[in-house]
Parts: sequence; structure tokens; C-alpha cells
Amino acid sequence: MLERLGYDVSLYNCADHFLQNPVVPLPAVILLDIRMPGTTGIGLQSQLKSLAHNAPVIFVSGDSRPEEIITAMKQGAVDFLLKPFTAQVMMDAIQRAMHLSHEAVEIADKNTWITQRLQRLTPREMEICHWMVRGYSNQQIATIDGSASATIKLHRARVMQKMAADTLPHLIDMLIGLDIPAPRRQTPQV
Repeated sequence: MLERLGYDVSLYNCADHFLQNPVVPLPAVILLDIRMPGTTGIGLQSQLKSLAHNAPVIFVSGDSRPEEIITAMKQGAVDFLLKPFTAQVMMDAIQRAMHLSHEAVEIADKNTWITQRLQRLTPREMEICHWMVRGYSNQQIATIDGSASATIKLHRARVMQKMAADTLPHLIDMLIGLDIPAPRRQTPQV
């Protein structure tokens, strides 16, 4: 059914077979049973986390205990489908999970692009960037390190160019959630 709907499907007899080559091209969704020979579904889900797999997991089970369901959900399962369930219920869960997977891929791609841009900055430009995104003016940054305001302005322009940012708010938005190393100099008491 999933292949007819255009999904690429890989089947594994058990979790241990999957773990022999746990490569999942993203975006993807993992449909996982609780009861399998060898490693359980919960055990595989836990190992996926340690392998840094970001594919959303949907559990399906005809025989599960409440504590297994709770553990699966605490470990980040998108859904837990109890058998019997309809094809529509499964498709709805897969579509929700696939949407999450697509979003995760987009965020990872964006973060990779931004990280590559940050690596283009010189150490000095990285310092200036640090102060810029914290709202410091050219004059305030110049006061921090004793440089001329015109020099800071030049570094600031290079940061904006290398980061492909049109405006300071665009740069700030781009760097939200990323850790920009603090400069060697202390923060001034302004």
C-alpha cells in the first residue's frame, strides 16, 4: 500500500537486521513494532537516539503494555497505533511524521549552510559578529577593543556580506539558536 502511494519502503525481519546497516536517508519515517525477535522496538528506538537518527518513529503493536507505550512516547515516538487500525489512521500518522521529518531536514540544511558561512569569518569578524547580534553599535564595539569606529564598520560590512545577510535583524534571525563563541575580550560595563 505504501509503495502504491509513492513511498520507498525498506523492510527488515527484526531490529538486529536493521542495526547491521542503520542508514536511513532523510526525510523518512520508521514504522516499528514493539515485539520482534531479538532487540525490541523500544530497544531499537533507544539505539536510534544514540545513533543520532532523527527519523520520526511510529509504533504499531497488537500486544503492548501501558509502560511500553509510555516509554515509547517519552523517547519521542510520534504516534503509537494499536492493532487493529485502519489504513487511513496509519496514513494520517505517516503524513504527520513525514511532515516532521521534512521540517527536520530543512532545519539541518539551514544550520549546515549557516555553519559554513560562519566558517568563512575570520576570528576578528567572528568577534564583531558576536557583538553585532547582541545589539552593540560600531562605537560601542570600538570602545570594547580600542579600534576605530571606521574599522569596526568595515568588519561589520564583511560579516554581513559573508553571512549573506541583508539586514542586522536578518543576521540575528539566522543565528538564533546557534552558539557564536564569545570574544576573548570581556563584555564592557555599558
